[in-house]
Amino acid sequence: MIGLDDVRSAAERIAPYIRSTPVVKATATRQPLTDAEVWMKLEALQPTGSFKARGATNRLLTTPRQELAAGIVTASGGNHGLATARAATIAGVTATVFVPETAEPAKIDKLRAWGAEVRIEGAVWDATNRAALALAKERNAAYFHPFADPQVVAGQGTIGLELIEALPDLDVALIAIGGGGLIAGISTALKALKPSIRIVGIEPTGSPTLQASLAAGHVVTLPSVTTRITTMACGRTDERIFSIVRDRVDEIVLVDDEDMREAARWLWFEFGIAADLSGAAGIAALRSGKLRLPPRAKVATLICGAGSNGIGPDNR
Repeated sequence: MIGLDDVRSAAERIAPYIRSTPVVKATATRQPLTDAEVWMKLEALQPTGSFKARGATNRLLTTPRQELAAGIVTASGGNHGLATARAATIAGVTATVFVPETAEPAKIDKLRAWGAEVRIEGAVWDATNRAALALAKERNAAYFHPFADPQVVAGQGTIGLELIEALPDLDVALIAIGGGGLIAGISTALKALKPSIRIVGIEPTGSPTLQASLAAGHVVTLPSVTTRITTMACGRTDERIFSIVRDRVDEIVLVDDEDMREAARWLWFEFGIAADLSGAAGIAALRSGKLRLPPRAKVATLICGAGSNGIGPDNR
């Protein structure tokens, strides 16, 4: 699907439009995480509030102008939609973003603030995506897939370049999984530059898409998706994403929605970081005890999306 050269080209291409986000050590906490040395890559500070700005911008900049004339259409749990709406603004074209019925109202409001037409369709992303594809075909519009697109995956992979530059002695990378584009891109970069790095994916127990596919030895469609985390809800991944994950990801850990909610609260209490639940996935894996790490290992986790989920004791 992609290689290291694709990721490096994407990094050069998108540099004027994204931020090289900080990597912060998780120190001086009231509630210690683990014996490992934990670092946090703050992708919540990207334009629109998530890493998705990287992939959507790379997709935009590699799309011929004439293909954008009828606008851009996508389907998203929220973060990719925001990044696509921003990309449409950069290009001066319209954006139509389909979201599932469970999408957070705050993200819908933010999509509209970016000028996107928002359509609410389907209980889960897979149904939402079918509606988006139908409209893109009807309008002859450009369709920006949130994960099954080489240019999007290469854009997300640029995080790996920044991580290894900041932490050349990194041992473990914890990466949230929805459809799998983020972990496919980052693992491509990290494994090419330092094959010994252990790549750990984090999925919700209510949407174990990649874990189920790896167990079966081929891509499977989940019989149901029960997680309420729309940015991580996906019933079926892409064949190419599956191939990358099978070859480059060492382990997948499942965490409950409530584990991620508590992790988001921990991030707000300890650091004043306002993360959405996908952004707290790596922290949730560490706090839940479901991830075994060597003592004093150097670990990086992505705070991949911003949100208010951890602000306030009963914010649900």
